[in-house]
Amino acid sequence: MPSSLITRSQDGPRHFVLFKLALRDLVYDKKISLCVVASILAVVGPLLLLFGLKFGIVSQLRGDLLSDPRNKEIQMTASARLDADWFAALRSEAGVGFVIPLTRALNTQVDLFIDGRRFLENVELIPTATGDPLLGNITGPAQDSEVVLSRSAADRLKLEVGDTLSLRVVRTLDKTLERAQMQVRVSAILPPQAISRPAAIITLPLLIAVEDYRDGVKVAMLNAATGTEPVLRSQFARARIYADSIDSVQQVAQRLQELGIETNSRVAEIKSVQAIDRVLGFVFAVIAWAAALGCAASMIGALMANIERKRKDLALLRLFGYGRRSMLSYVIAQALFLTVIGFGLGCAMYFVGSYMFNQVLATHLTRGTFVCRLELIHFGIGLASAMAISIVVCAFGGLLATRIEPAESLRDV
Repeated sequence: MPSSLITRSQDGPRHFVLFKLALRDLVYDKKISLCVVASILAVVGPLLLLFGLKFGIVSQLRGDLLSDPRNKEIQMTASARLDADWFAALRSEAGVGFVIPLTRALNTQVDLFIDGRRFLENVELIPTATGDPLLGNITGPAQDSEVVLSRSAADRLKLEVGDTLSLRVVRTLDKTLERAQMQVRVSAILPPQAISRPAAIITLPLLIAVEDYRDGVKVAMLNAATGTEPVLRSQFARARIYADSIDSVQQVAQRLQELGIETNSRVAEIKSVQAIDRVLGFVFAVIAWAAALGCAASMIGALMANIERKRKDLALLRLFGYGRRSMLSYVIAQALFLTVIGFGLGCAMYFVGSYMFNQVLATHLTRGTFVCRLELIHFGIGLASAMAISIVVCAFGGLLATRIEPAESLRDV
């Protein structure tokens, strides 16, 4: 760094002089600065692309799991005797997101009827309540005379929201075949990915009415005047159970196993995604640490060689009244400036690389998916980490600058 450079820089306020000198020194030694920036770019660019691939792939897999509410469902494989206390205890368990009683499997099927040409037999009935993951953002039936149809059922019956249809139930009572039916209105239609089979989402009282009717009970809701007198229901055969997240599915399933209830869930699929996340995270961590250590070693070597080469100029700064702390700030300012430039170029490399990944590789995936993706917070964390590493590196190299005595600038006079 020429002495004239120092002289011209002292025209500004004293607290800006050191910063100006640091920047001008970097411009003066363009080749050294470019080497340091290149070493940072060589680490940051590939790491961002690698982490973008990891985050994009895992996020897509987790997104697919989260978008399908059936992944959070724990299905009972056998009937039991479940009372109100059992349901209350299960709702209080950690990890349980939604629970609603369910009748016997044979009593969850009805016929949906419009006329002789538009009908569906043995359509599954699914009870619902507030907070049902199966409905998502769709409002459930507000009263017993409303239903939410699956898309396949609505398409086969050619129904839209607001249309009416008949819900028909058949039973044999005293060797006599009886039919009961009830007019219901379509309050909403589920998206195709929610339920692929024909199904009707109804209120729990309507499902209970269907089971009572098949059990030979008088049911006013279905206009059935024959049969035994209704009694207050205190037990249910099954339940619809959902975990509050895909990470809680195994925990809830194990708890049900402890209660003696056999279940079926998609724990295997969830574990495979979690395993991919852990493996990719480990691979990324090893590569990131190795690259960071290599970049740090390169920066330390370049910084120490640069300080040794400029001992006379740094000693002259000491002679002008800058203390050891100022000398350390001088070195840190240069390193941070180069780090920001190198990180910015690494981000540019990432955007180019991610665009190529998403254009080339995503053509083999489902439309709308992505391969490489990062959030804004990831860039912030990456920049903060790079600057932290630079400061730590400068703490070693800067010690050489703080040990330079002002008298060294007078030896060659």
